[in-house]
Amino acid sequence: MIKPLFTLFAATFLLAACETASSITEEAAGSAAGSTTESSTSSTASSSSAASSTASSAASNADNSALEAARADMMSIGDTVLFGYDSSQLSADAMATLDAQAALLNAKPSFRVKVEGHADERGTREYNLALGERRASATRDYLVAKGVDGSRIRIVSYGKERPAVVGSNEDAWAKNRRSVTVLN
Repeated sequence: MIKPLFTLFAATFLLAACETASSITEEAAGSAAGSTTESSTSSTASSSSAASSTASSAASNADNSALEAARADMMSIGDTVLFGYDSSQLSADAMATLDAQAALLNAKPSFRVKVEGHADERGTREYNLALGERRASATRDYLVAKGVDGSRIRIVSYGKERPAVVGSNEDAWAKNRRSVTVLN
């Protein structure tokens, strides 16, 4: 009784597999025939789209090169300003760094920036997010006061979530109380 049932099941499975394979073969043959008639008309269109793609690729590479050069300039002048404990007040050193950043951003008006606000590990998560936002806002406000268009600057606070230096000592905390200007 089991043997005839197994034979019937195997035969049904084989027929189903053959039917599926033949329909796939027919679809492939039909699409191949259709593609030969379309290939002559699409070859002209594809060559013109390839030319425009090459031109846009070259422009994109030039934009990327300019962005990388500007990022290198930003790194050389300093992309980070440090803050005092529990403070969002800019120091004289921070203002000097931001003056150089503003000069770079005013010379490159097509670039946008993100100002990231950070805090050290002390304090609650919520408090440090708010403190990071105040630090990022202070940095943005100073850059705007130096002539950078405010619509080009986006701020974000990471609070204590992304420390520059891991550690629970004054040296690590001092380096984590910062804002970082990132070119986009």
